[in-house]
Amino acid sequence: MRKKITFFMLNSSGSPIKQATVSRTFLRFSGLFVTAIITFFGFVMYDYYDVKLKLSNIRGVESDISEQSDIIVAQRKQIKNFADEINSLKSKLVDLNSFEKRLRIVANIEKPADQDNLFGIGGSAPDDLDTQIPLTDKHNSLVREMHEQTRQLDLASTNQKQGFESLLKYLEDQQNLLASTPAIRPVSGWTSSSFGYRVSPFTGLREFHKGLDIATRIGTPIIATADGVVTFTGRKGLLGKMIIIDHGHGMVTRYAHLQKTLKKYGDSVKRGDTIALVGNSGRTTGSHLHYEVHLNGIPVNPEKYILN
Repeated sequence: MRKKITFFMLNSSGSPIKQATVSRTFLRFSGLFVTAIITFFGFVMYDYYDVKLKLSNIRGVESDISEQSDIIVAQRKQIKNFADEINSLKSKLVDLNSFEKRLRIVANIEKPADQDNLFGIGGSAPDDLDTQIPLTDKHNSLVREMHEQTRQLDLASTNQKQGFESLLKYLEDQQNLLASTPAIRPVSGWTSSSFGYRVSPFTGLREFHKGLDIATRIGTPIIATADGVVTFTGRKGLLGKMIIIDHGHGMVTRYAHLQKTLKKYGDSVKRGDTIALVGNSGRTTGSHLHYEVHLNGIPVNPEKYILN
């Protein structure tokens, strides 16, 4: 077996111009060396691209972490804003409660015992939330406190609503009572006979006069002295034509000696509505209105219910 190999370099005509002789061992070693070089270069390129890919992934993770950090900071800012709003809402509820208390003092209205404390047992408002926590710190304790104060504010708002509702109901009742209380003169004219004992113009004897006589010309309009409902129209003995209005709360007014009634049974009337015309029906000495005010079935002095 030949241990050497001769290589010839030929010209364009095919004639040898140069030759070289190398051993087979050298060729074998050279091939292994080249193969090793190529293999090593392949590993180097693989590692390069692997490192490059990992570096790209690391940059992506860093970007995600940065984005998540921005989100966390934004969320913590929002938490602090919500805490500020809770503090503001709490302050407004306390102001509303103080305003209600002032109204009740002015109107001399006591508050129900079960609504006395705005924030339930203890009654004092919770301390303001601390919104000065750095954005780099965790806000877990602030969130827990916000949840607790939100629950307390819900209770306080319910109590405040009940307080205003009870106050409003009382004021509405008072308004209805005032509207249903006789307060004006039923007809223009002059007083010809007052409420109380007098000498009867017909018998000359002492008698109790249950109302107020207001003398005026026939046909003069008579107005309701308070809101109410007509419960009677018609003739009633010596009082002639009459109209009776029930104002509720035990208050009733009676208008007698009428020429004509302008309302019928069951009609609702408002203070100032024209309800009848002055006449001289029944037993009279001239045209006038006989006006009575009854409280819980007992005649009372009508002049106490005339403010104008």
